[in-house]
Amino acid sequence: MISIIITSFKEPDTIGKCIESVISQRIDHDYELIVSAPDIETLMVAKSYRDLNSRIKLFKDPGKGKSYALNLIFKKLKGDVFILTDGDVYMSDGSINAIMEHFRDSNVGCVTGRPVPQEDRNDQYGYWANFLFDAAHNLRKNLFVNNKFLECSGYLWAFRNNVVSNLPLDVAEDTVMPYFFFEKDYKIGYEENAKVYVKNADNWEDWLKQKIRTSKAHETLNKYVNLEVAKKTKSFSNESKGLKYLFTYPKSPKEFYWTLKLIVARLNMWIRVFYDTKIKNKQYADAWERVDSTK
Repeated sequence: MISIIITSFKEPDTIGKCIESVISQRIDHDYELIVSAPDIETLMVAKSYRDLNSRIKLFKDPGKGKSYALNLIFKKLKGDVFILTDGDVYMSDGSINAIMEHFRDSNVGCVTGRPVPQEDRNDQYGYWANFLFDAAHNLRKNLFVNNKFLECSGYLWAFRNNVVSNLPLDVAEDTVMPYFFFEKDYKIGYEENAKVYVKNADNWEDWLKQKIRTSKAHETLNKYVNLEVAKKTKSFSNESKGLKYLFTYPKSPKEFYWTLKLIVARLNMWIRVFYDTKIKNKQYADAWERVDSTK
């Protein structure tokens, strides 16, 4: 059996499409679908689907953050494999079966899907989203093909039950869990056909807030894992190595200009992350934080 978990926070307008993208699939496994949210509005939408599908279960999140809620949920689930996604995204058809194929190999502990932007690349923020997601896809695919460690994406990922008991609350769950499995000699899989469609920030304030928070969530990894065994893939030094991609991805002078702006934007982000974490000692903390333009 598999347990599919949708975590959500104030997303009544998007949770329905997320649920539909799961229950509309032909899933070759017995499964349960848990929808977790702290707000009544989102849960009421989910309840309307539960009334039609008995596999759906609701969980009232206490509102203390995503990892906090997941630790509570994990104790209640029956699945041999947990598949996690968010309430403001939706999956491609066949994603669940594609992910589960990897777990036929008993040496596989975690599997991540492929995030895809909902936006096209004809404006600056849409171009940035496509650039960063395509770069992440190429990196994960290369690491997977070469049987190396890779980090998962929290938009859609999965792991075996009864291997790791709890998630720390001061580091991104989709980042630290693959390390825990890798240290136990499990392989990390990448399924590029398990696509998950993501709406991205469309203004500077939301873009910067989201990227700073995501990057800060990686800065506490060394508290829990040995980074000499598996290097973290999300870092300033790794980004700075991808200069060739910066100049091969643009297809027009306009896109080249947007690429230069992205370099400056990412540098700005990393400077702020450094200032917050190293100078002000403000580390990542598990808490729900809404980015309105991504909903």
